[in-house]
Amino acid sequence: MRAEIAAMPPTKTIRLSRTTWQNQEVVSIQFDFDDELKQRVKQFAGARWSQQLRSWYIPKEQFNLRSFFDAFRGIAWVDYSDLKEQAQATTAPARPERTVVPKQLPPLIPGYLELLKQKRRSSNTIKTYTHYFREFQAHFDKRDLAGIQAEEINRYILDLIERRHISSSQQNQRINAIKFYYEQVLNREKQSYHIVRPRGERKLPDVLSKQEIEFMIKTTQNSKHKCLIALIYSCGLRRSEAINLKLGDVDSKRMQVKIRDGKGRKDRYVLLAKNVLTLLRAYYKEQKPSTWLFEGEKKEQYSEMSIYHVIKNAAKKAGIKKRVYPHILRHSYATHNLEQGIDIRFIQEWMGHESIKTTQRYTHISKNNFDFKNPIDDMNFDDS
Repeated sequence: MRAEIAAMPPTKTIRLSRTTWQNQEVVSIQFDFDDELKQRVKQFAGARWSQQLRSWYIPKEQFNLRSFFDAFRGIAWVDYSDLKEQAQATTAPARPERTVVPKQLPPLIPGYLELLKQKRRSSNTIKTYTHYFREFQAHFDKRDLAGIQAEEINRYILDLIERRHISSSQQNQRINAIKFYYEQVLNREKQSYHIVRPRGERKLPDVLSKQEIEFMIKTTQNSKHKCLIALIYSCGLRRSEAINLKLGDVDSKRMQVKIRDGKGRKDRYVLLAKNVLTLLRAYYKEQKPSTWLFEGEKKEQYSEMSIYHVIKNAAKKAGIKKRVYPHILRHSYATHNLEQGIDIRFIQEWMGHESIKTTQRYTHISKNNFDFKNPIDDMNFDDS
């Protein structure tokens, strides 16, 4: 089972552009065939397939870019540069030609995938590296890759930064994918290949209060949806970890939940809360899942997109104005545990973090850091 890749760069690309179809302005949605992306696009209001356009499309007045980003966060990289360029066409000066990703990427160079598998890289790493390296191949089409110079590769990466605004994390992943070819497949010395690495960004995660999460659970009437929200929060689960849970992974005697094959291909145990067990028992009695703990109408494994909609709808019903998404429950779980004095090393283990540094970022948003008197409160602004 694969872990959620929200913390990793996505390996699929969706290209957005504006066009006219049947006398109306539409947003064209293009991507290499992928059933998961297809199913997600189909859930958008107004989404239709056009054989002539060879793409999906949504009428311009029904298209919301923020909602589109939220729906594909961690699943696919959304290239909306054409939308921006078209919107600025009347005022923006001409710009140099940007790096264009072809609709059909070339076949992977022989030996690359085989070596990744031999080195037992995770499925997520394999997908990420192979996709990014195929884009690299496409950029240097008809060139002998073995003869590409480091300066040319640096210009390629810089162009991606300037034209496609790739993140520092994605930049590093692309560099790693390229380095794997030259250093592993071609067996070159590491010192012979140098690419400037970006400085790491420190972005603090969003969190909800305990009261907000409590109200989300209270206002959710569907027993399965109520259990989903409660379990993801109380166990600090990633979205994929929640849908990969099977009935046997819940151990009511030991009050534990086993997370199998989490990020980094590691198993771990997390605590099962008593009131969540009560919710799970009521849900099981009502809906009787057969294999997976959370199943769809046809007893198939629940989808990540379904979880996304469940949590978004719950937040809306609860009147929460913040941007709410599945991973915010995991961030909130870590932060709330830290605030109630749980040792950070336990939180690291429960969250499945490889490094304690990943867990330490929650110390920057814990309200314990702000439980001090502000010196301005000693000042008197009253002139009377």
